Amino acid sequence: MATARVLVLVTVVLGLTRAGPVPTSKPTTTRRGCHMDRFQSLSPRELEAFKKAKDALEESLSWKNWSCSSRLFPRSRDLRLLQAWERPVALEAELDLTLKVLENMTDSSLGVTLDQPLRTLHHIHSELQACVPAQPTADPRPHGRLHHWLHRLQKAPKESQGCLEASITFNLFRLLTRDLKCVASRDLCV
Repeated sequence: MATARVLVLVTVVLGLTRAGPVPTSKPTTTRRGCHMDRFQSLSPRELEAFKKAKDALEESLSWKNWSCSSRLFPRSRDLRLLQAWERPVALEAELDLTLKVLENMTDSSLGVTLDQPLRTLHHIHSELQACVPAQPTADPRPHGRLHHWLHRLQKAPKESQGCLEASITFNLFRLLTRDLKCVASRDLCV
């Protein structure tokens, strides 16, 4: 009798191991994880490509008549002042605007110079999207500093094209070296 019980128990256990994991009460997500830590510092080659692009952008801006009604990226803006979960949201909005402006640059001579930086920014943007939390259903609107920053970025397209290009150009290295590093460092960004 004891042998029969052991045999049944072994059969049941073996059957369960072949069946796979037992479902949990939480739904599993198909979203890939947030792996921004690889962007704590960009390679020297990538930084050099961005430096060449920034220099070319500044040169093209010197020939344009541009002025801004407000600072799109004020000096006081610092991602460290946001909660850790808010930082990727702010950076994603900043990166989204940066990509839109750089892709719509009217100076065709910048095309080759911007190719590599745009590819890198698109790659960072796609990786960053896995870090941005889904909008909560109960209260989808951000509050406080994050709300203020997102609102400012949403109003940006109302500025002149020259102002947008200048603002994005002058903020490019801050985005790459300070904001991106802060998000990549997660809770260690203080």
